[in-house]
Amino acid sequence: MWRRASCKSQCLLPSRSILQKARISNRQKHSSLFESASIPPLPPPTSVQPHSPPAPTIPTHKRITTVLVAFAAGFSINFFLEDPSHVRPAPDKLVLSPAHFSSTKLISSEVSGPNTKLLKIAAPPHLIPSKDSSDIFDPIWSIYIKDDDIQVERAYTPLNGVDSNGNMLFWIKKYPQGEVGQWLHSKKPSDAIEVRGPIKTWPWKEDAWDEIVMISGGTGITPFVQLFNSVISKSHPTANARFTLLHSSRIPAELPPPIILEPMVAFAADNPEKFNVHVFVDELDGSKSPVLVPQINTGRITEIHVKQKVPRRILFLVCGPEPMIGAIAGPYGRNLSQGPIGGILGNMGYKSSQVYKL
Repeated sequence: MWRRASCKSQCLLPSRSILQKARISNRQKHSSLFESASIPPLPPPTSVQPHSPPAPTIPTHKRITTVLVAFAAGFSINFFLEDPSHVRPAPDKLVLSPAHFSSTKLISSEVSGPNTKLLKIAAPPHLIPSKDSSDIFDPIWSIYIKDDDIQVERAYTPLNGVDSNGNMLFWIKKYPQGEVGQWLHSKKPSDAIEVRGPIKTWPWKEDAWDEIVMISGGTGITPFVQLFNSVISKSHPTANARFTLLHSSRIPAELPPPIILEPMVAFAADNPEKFNVHVFVDELDGSKSPVLVPQINTGRITEIHVKQKVPRRILFLVCGPEPMIGAIAGPYGRNLSQGPIGGILGNMGYKSSQVYKL
């Protein structure tokens, strides 16, 4: 049977000197062990291939430039070498449009007075848009005619619109500083003339006004001739709107030719409750009027001629030389915008909603 031994007799501890000697001996053993072991030499370093120099960094602005150049090149190729199925038809295949010029032909050129001509041009019938598909030929509209010599265009109003054969008739004056007018006066029948349009000048609205007063000077009467031929002379008897034309020319010989003025004077005589015509000249120089007019008033159009019993809804349409427009309704604004109402109509208190400058 086991029994625990007494510490005094069985568990004697070694002295401190003996422990120290043992530690020294152990150190010497370990030291001799490492000293006697042969340590193999390190292998020679393997040959290392030198690193290739890093690729140069492209600055950001050069990257952007490269991308833009590549994009421009791709766009140019797509633009100039586009699919034939996407190529626009030639201009002679496109119908009349404000977006491009179309070739027409001068049919006739007739002197109608001092520095004025009646010019008829014709577009190929297949280029005339269908009148049933839109309101582009509703009055009042005009077209731009281009002077090919100096690449300048000017708007002109066809007197009767356009017929089924593509014919358009214009009354055009030649001014000393008017390049396009002079160019047109020099053209001969069968000459080519480029036009674009129609351009809406002013939109006619049925039953929008009780009275419309048209004030014109010189060839500025042409928009009102188109309105007369398209609307006034064809309105049904119960139409509410009344129309008044106040037209001014410099001398009697410069009044509109018979094809313009005679139908208007005759219609006014037969329908005084619906249409009135008043003709003015700056002076009576002894020249003869091309049309027999009941009365020719001498002098400028003034507030006395405009003043009348004003109906509830009235509109003034003004067209002519810029000095006349400024005197009647105030000058155009910037870029031929309407600008504020001034002149005679402004002094009479009419608002911009009651005056339109063509």
